[in-house]
Amino acid sequence: MSHHIRQARREDVPLILQLIRELAEYEKLSHEVVATEAQLHEHLFGARPAAEVLIGEVNGEPVGFALFFQSFSTFLARPGLYLEDLFVRPAFRGKGLGKELLAELAHLAVQRGCGRLEWSVLDWNAPAIAFYQRMGARPLDGWTVNRLTGEALRNVATQRR
Repeated sequence: MSHHIRQARREDVPLILQLIRELAEYEKLSHEVVATEAQLHEHLFGARPAAEVLIGEVNGEPVGFALFFQSFSTFLARPGLYLEDLFVRPAFRGKGLGKELLAELAHLAVQRGCGRLEWSVLDWNAPAIAFYQRMGARPLDGWTVNRLTGEALRNVATQRR
């Protein structure tokens, strides 16, 4: 099997959205996917791209992706990369493509002078947790992810002076 990792292109947007939907189905979160191709075009390839995508191919067939964006560490005073999603279609798992996607992302982080590469993983996703630990990642104890969305986000936004 021949693996290839490449940067996503504009014409990959329908594929990226399909992979996002497949990831959401795997995570039992399909009901939360409201992304559209137009939004992905704007935020991945528009005037101010908010994220980047790597596409993983096996024998020329795109079967996985990694979506990431730049973060910043105040303690390190250096940028970082945050991996939002890493997904490989089930039929292609265990063949090294996920490892190659993560390795390419780590390479980009080093090349860009980043101090770290971070991501979150669902507590119940034992295969992903084991994969990340085999790669040398360690969970951060004492940290809890917080999120504001929807109405709560709008409510807090109205509290500014």
